[in-house]
Amino acid sequence: MPNYHALIPAAGSGARMGSILPKQYLPLNSKPMIYYAVARLCAHPKISTVYVVLAPNDTWWGNYDWSLFSAKLRILPCGGAERFESVRNGLDRIKVHAEDWILVHDAARPCLTDELLDRLFATVGDDICGGLLAMPVADTLKRANHEQRILHTESREHLWQAQTPQMFRYHLLQRALSLLTGEIVTDEAQAIEKLGFSAKLVVSDSTNFKVTYPRDLQLAEWLLRGVS
Repeated sequence: MPNYHALIPAAGSGARMGSILPKQYLPLNSKPMIYYAVARLCAHPKISTVYVVLAPNDTWWGNYDWSLFSAKLRILPCGGAERFESVRNGLDRIKVHAEDWILVHDAARPCLTDELLDRLFATVGDDICGGLLAMPVADTLKRANHEQRILHTESREHLWQAQTPQMFRYHLLQRALSLLTGEIVTDEAQAIEKLGFSAKLVVSDSTNFKVTYPRDLQLAEWLLRGVS
């Protein structure tokens, strides 16, 4: 029976937030943003271990009390310059079985719910590859030129917006990331695609959004007050 392990890459700076403090530590309802991802994943009974990949020079993590999650939480100070490098470095340092599941989740998605986690587990099931939370694209999409003028309208048919967690077998994800040579991938599913696999898309919802810009903080605070 494979186990489930979560990995949170948290070595970035979140430059688009315009803050000196790394985005994962920005305060949300008096707690650092990353607290909510850690708390949700540690609380889920299916998840055995939660790994957080930090930058080697991180000086913020130790300012907070994480003792509540000590039974499952493990820190890996081996983050890279890019997200995929942090995930790859983290995978190289953990000891799990080849068929175990790895759930990679963004520190900047604080509103993940147990309902979405349970849906991900149930839908992916025993799939040979894995899957990810995602949403069908609903808005009209425009392709722009360098002057921010519309070139044409893109068809949104069959287009999905990827979210996290993205859940893949340990051996498959490690192999996919280890084979990247000079390439940058923006999520784990893209690396898996390069091996010729097609991950399952698991319907999510808009509450599981990624905090990217300053105004997103206000929305996240409002949602978290109502998220159990």
